[in-house]
Amino acid sequence: MSATQSRQLATELRDLLQELAGTARRSGGRRPLLVIGCSTSEIAGQRIGRASQPELAAELAAAALAAAAGLDLDLAVQCCEHLNRALVVERDTALARGLTEVNAVPQNNAGGAFATAIYAGMQDPVLVMNVAADLGLDIGQTLIGMHLKPVAVPVRLAAGRLGEAVLTAARTRPPSIGGERAHYNPALR
Repeated sequence: MSATQSRQLATELRDLLQELAGTARRSGGRRPLLVIGCSTSEIAGQRIGRASQPELAAELAAAALAAAAGLDLDLAVQCCEHLNRALVVERDTALARGLTEVNAVPQNNAGGAFATAIYAGMQDPVLVMNVAADLGLDIGQTLIGMHLKPVAVPVRLAAGRLGEAVLTAARTRPPSIGGERAHYNPALR
């Protein structure tokens, strides 16, 4: 993949994250947590885990980190199954949210190119076992659903793909409980 193509994809990722962030509920003073899973292989039109693109990952990581900071989001990036889908977060995020740190450092072939690039780009990165994110962006069917809060609501983004990778996006909402007698707060739907 050329440097020009990588830069274009990074611009597209920033736009996608801005669109997704616009669906976030902001309450309680805590920054929303965004989880991203990304297969650079899938973006390049290859099978997940088969053709990592470290240069592309570096461009996308820089875009994701800048977008998250500019949109006032905490960021968690999912590693591949070789690291049990652990997540890269800033140490401050892990401490503030009471997340369980694990001992690993992502590499291109054990964690994935994108998680490796995010780890290199964060100020004080750690890996954690799991999160309960408010927003999610799955780039290339990496299966981030386990890291979303329990009630995920699909978000239809303007673009359905990043490069050749299928996009799936979600926001979350609190569960509606109580059955037919319950009255629900429409602001939380």
